[in-house]
Amino acid sequence: MNLKEIYSELLSNIGFSANEIQQNWLDLEKAYSKKSRYYHNLTHLKEMVDSFEIYKDKLQKPDEILFSIFYHDFIYSASKKDNELKSAEYALSILSENSILNKQLVFDAICATQQHQQNSIEDINWLIDFDLKILAKDWEDYQIYFDQIRKEYRIYPDFLYKPGRAKALKHFLENEFIFQTNEFRNLYEEKARINIEKEISLLM
Repeated sequence: MNLKEIYSELLSNIGFSANEIQQNWLDLEKAYSKKSRYYHNLTHLKEMVDSFEIYKDKLQKPDEILFSIFYHDFIYSASKKDNELKSAEYALSILSENSILNKQLVFDAICATQQHQQNSIEDINWLIDFDLKILAKDWEDYQIYFDQIRKEYRIYPDFLYKPGRAKALKHFLENEFIFQTNEFRNLYEEKARINIEKEISLLM
């Protein structure tokens, strides 16, 4: 299934009408297709959904996590610090009062994609890892990723961007682990650290 079909099936399962699904998809597509989004776009969503499809059997609340994937970057501005909070608030705003989804889990999951720290709720750790899997790509793909991030922050000159980016990357290395689940640590931790160290050296 493509992204729209997966999204439509999810919303249908949690009680949205066909008209609501179509309108919400158009709103989502518009948000993630803005010209300023070089990385935080529909391709990023698709890669996260691909990871979700592989590991969804390990989740306690798969619908909440899938819904969170679709909305975790709904609001995105490189100059703002509250994108995740605003995205979480928006995600809850389209759910009905009697929605079958656990709204608190959706809100907490989306907000957790800001700091990417270990969470007491394992489903949220999976979401964080889906979001960070890009860090363990082959170097050529990782280069494309950090070039896309640079374009999203193009309003900032190098003398501001480079130390800021390096600081953010060093924060990952300072944590005991980048990834929060054992599966992702075993598969991707070493490669992610090598990529990050390499990028930091290019920023210096």
